[in-house]
Amino acid sequence: MQSSHTFTAESAVFDERNLVSSAGLVPVLELAEQAGLSELIDTHVRLDSTRVASGAVNPVGKLTSIIAGMCTGADVIDDMNPLRAGGMPALLDQVYAPSTLGIFLREFTFGHSLQLGSVLRRHLIALAARTPLLPGIAERAFLDIDSLLRPVYGHQKQGASYGHAKIAGRALLRKGLSPLVTTLSTAQAAPVITEIRLRAGKTGSGRGAASQLRSAITTARACGAHGKIMVRGDSAFGNKAVIGAAVAAGIEFSLVMTRNPRITQAIDGIDEHKWMPVHYPGAVIDPETGELISDAEVAETSYTAFSGRHRVTARLIVRRVKDANYPDALFPVWRYHPFFTNSDLSTVEADITHRKHAIVETVFADLIDGPLAHIPSGRFGANSAWVLCAAITHNLLRAAGTLAGGHHAVARGASLRRHLVNVPARFARPARKPVLHLPAHWPRQAHWTSLWDNTIDYTPPQAA
Repeated sequence: MQSSHTFTAESAVFDERNLVSSAGLVPVLELAEQAGLSELIDTHVRLDSTRVASGAVNPVGKLTSIIAGMCTGADVIDDMNPLRAGGMPALLDQVYAPSTLGIFLREFTFGHSLQLGSVLRRHLIALAARTPLLPGIAERAFLDIDSLLRPVYGHQKQGASYGHAKIAGRALLRKGLSPLVTTLSTAQAAPVITEIRLRAGKTGSGRGAASQLRSAITTARACGAHGKIMVRGDSAFGNKAVIGAAVAAGIEFSLVMTRNPRITQAIDGIDEHKWMPVHYPGAVIDPETGELISDAEVAETSYTAFSGRHRVTARLIVRRVKDANYPDALFPVWRYHPFFTNSDLSTVEADITHRKHAIVETVFADLIDGPLAHIPSGRFGANSAWVLCAAITHNLLRAAGTLAGGHHAVARGASLRRHLVNVPARFARPARKPVLHLPAHWPRQAHWTSLWDNTIDYTPPQAA
């Protein structure tokens, strides 16, 4: 394909003040306001003590500016600059310079991050009430908890330390910061973030998980999870604190147990005839070899974990797969993967349901492909606020996708930004009425229009 015109060096001029690079921000931010984002920030975020006199002024405008920038794909402070280009300042209210936003973020402390975490939870509850964000939540909901290690570089990152990471099936030490994330999903809905907390890189994966789970359960119920709730996690979370929190809250748990002599004895005691085949709907990655597997065998037995007042008796379900390291063995050589659950699902269904814990990885992929591509600041408090803004943005885009309809209800964050947010337009005001002139024959016109109509023409229900 070639250009249809002959251009010269003078043919490109940056002088158009009415062009808008991200017209989709209008309905997306309108949706955020309909869920009360500005009001929540104004109510819960208080930055009283500041190092810079004007640093904490107007947290509402500054935090919404950061979230708007993240909706367009910003992953560092300087990426907020496109919000100030062309017709964007006329389209949006209270657009701040990146330097101002950086000063503001550096005012955050651990306590301020807790305040912003409260905004995250309440805004998610409001989004769930405003949009069909979590279909099927009244019957069964899933809370998936996991951590990731985001690499950082240099010597001035507060909290950065060497933690364990697994890349391509290999365990290694990596310098970084470690967010702990809890997601909420249903059988029909893509996951949203209920809790996220930034920690030092060397922090154990399960540290703080029990308290985060208790908060996530409260949020899930406020979102409409009146039926069964199941928490799923890997071996870092199969401990007495997390299981105790689940039991105390009256929810189901499905958590991997670390192998120990007692579990090995329980596995050895399973009769051979009790093993039954299971075929996964899609191939899954073996966590030890990195290979794809689609078939395995499962069985279960009763198991009592922990002791004293922490004692819990439930089902130990074991999945076994043939060890690929011994393909020519006279007898099959098995590798065993146990998990502990109190669900009432059949053995095969419980195993398939537990394996779907991997859905949390799609949230990690969205964050890494978006706001968490970098951890931008040298201050830990600023990075904590950045991570929480990324979570609010994730939920907001997910809700916008449900209003756009079609595959956007479960689309990846990059697709939502490309199809719905980063749509160019020309901003005009004929007879003082604002109009956005968008590209003719835009391939996602129907879905973008659906999002526009469902937000701009939305009428709040009248109070009884």
